[in-house]
Amino acid sequence: MRLGIMQPYIFPYIGYFQLVHSVDRFVMYDDVSYIKQGWINRNKILLNGQEHIFTVPLKNASSFVTIANTELNKPLYDIWCSKFLKTLTQAYLKAPYYTAVNNLVSSILNCKHDTIGQLASASIVDVSKYLGITTQFIATATCYDNNELKAQDRVIDICKREQATAYINPIGGKELYSKEDFAANGITLNFVKTHKITYSQLNNEFVPWLSMIDVLMFNDTATIMGFLNAFDLE
Repeated sequence: MRLGIMQPYIFPYIGYFQLVHSVDRFVMYDDVSYIKQGWINRNKILLNGQEHIFTVPLKNASSFVTIANTELNKPLYDIWCSKFLKTLTQAYLKAPYYTAVNNLVSSILNCKHDTIGQLASASIVDVSKYLGITTQFIATATCYDNNELKAQDRVIDICKREQATAYINPIGGKELYSKEDFAANGITLNFVKTHKITYSQLNNEFVPWLSMIDVLMFNDTATIMGFLNAFDLE
């Protein structure tokens, strides 16, 4: 059984979904610290041919609080949500899959979530359902009750509890995890290295590594599923 473990990010880029698609089970690693100025509550879309950062407003965001306990700023969130959906219309109205994807994004953003962990997790789970990804999601890392373990040791412990034979991680994990240490626990460690992925963004020069929203707006699900297999395991 192949396992993936990652912090939830809001509508993450396509490489994140390649990881989700490559495993049998995926753990939302949400009981670790929120990362200020990271990508947990922000991402990029294409606006007027340029990348445009959007940021979900949070309440008292701090690196001393876990992702699961970092609250949305409800009054500001409602205002932001309305403005962001209008920005999506401005940015993607002429995109071939605008209607379906705008409905998907709207349904995710308009659900009653209290924390960025809940909202970001919903964006990953619901987009995966839309694409037909069959990976089983484990909604939170808190169920393992192993916070006393740190870094690689905690990941290995979760793998063992899930009876995983393989752990898959993004390519950046090469700096964090040791194949030898995982192998000593009977677990194969591999890293997803994404191929170059391009597609038409109307008449604009291609801008890579935007939020999955951009990929969804310009491609049908069959094409995207092909993109999700465009990686090597190292």
